[in-house]
Amino acid sequence: MKVALSADKASEGRKQLIVNHMEELGHEVVDYSGDDVVAAIVRVTDAVRDGEAARGILLDSFGSLSYMVAAKQSGIVCAQVSDEHSAKMTRDHNNSTIIAMGTEVIGDTLAREIVSAFLGAEYSGGRHQIRVDMLNKLA
Repeated sequence: MKVALSADKASEGRKQLIVNHMEELGHEVVDYSGDDVVAAIVRVTDAVRDGEAARGILLDSFGSLSYMVAAKQSGIVCAQVSDEHSAKMTRDHNNSTIIAMGTEVIGDTLAREIVSAFLGAEYSGGRHQIRVDMLNKLA
């Protein structure tokens, strides 16, 4: 699967660990990181919304900025996560296509587990679609 990624300057080390992990899992990673972190986040959301990438992962020190920018983009369901269960369930129940993580909040092992859970999960649909439709109408 193709995964779009961005990280702020403070998250470069964790970003490389996550890129290596995704590549070991067989995923293709497109890195949109740059000097302007907000513009990089928007590039990730655009890539996911336009079908250029199936999922997106956003990294910054606390995950908050990435989440706030992505959540304001039309057609995007993003979740800020700091544990693997939330990463799985937000994909399963909310059809989240992007997650935001705080690199000062989680460690290396947990970061890999979150990425694996998110990329390994699928959307269940069914009764959850009502909520997803409501989310999509908000942005």
